[in-house]
Amino acid sequence: MKDLLIEKLYEASKKPYQKYFKKNEPWGLSRKELLGFEEKSLGFHLGCFLLKHDFQIQEKLEDHDAIHILTNTGVSVVEEIGMQYYLLGNGKKSLYLYMVVLSGTVFYPTKFKSFLSEYKRGKQALEFHYLDFYKMLNVPVSEIQNTFKIK
Repeated sequence: MKDLLIEKLYEASKKPYQKYFKKNEPWGLSRKELLGFEEKSLGFHLGCFLLKHDFQIQEKLEDHDAIHILTNTGVSVVEEIGMQYYLLGNGKKSLYLYMVVLSGTVFYPTKFKSFLSEYKRGKQALEFHYLDFYKMLNVPVSEIQNTFKIK
């Protein structure tokens, strides 16, 4: 039930967040185009991720899915919250991140140890949350992970 509530909150907040807070341009690439990148590249892995989960690209939110790839984070509600803790540890600051971390902590207090572990993982990596992943779609995932010490 908690998962459903969190998912509904996300769906309700996504459109205003895209419209009023995200200033970047949409990538303008389809899932099929991403799958056309070389197999080891971020672009190809992003296409596979979208296909595996039957997701479509969400304009202006493409970076979020790239971070899923780089951090090897799943898509369950708890994993999404964990990824926000990871990003907090990596130095990201945003109202949306703080809202997810706060609500996640309140709704899933028994997962706090896991969330704290994700925060520490994010601290260990070099800051990468601000990168323009669109410009990195041809770069092998392992190269990005090694460069920024993403574990």
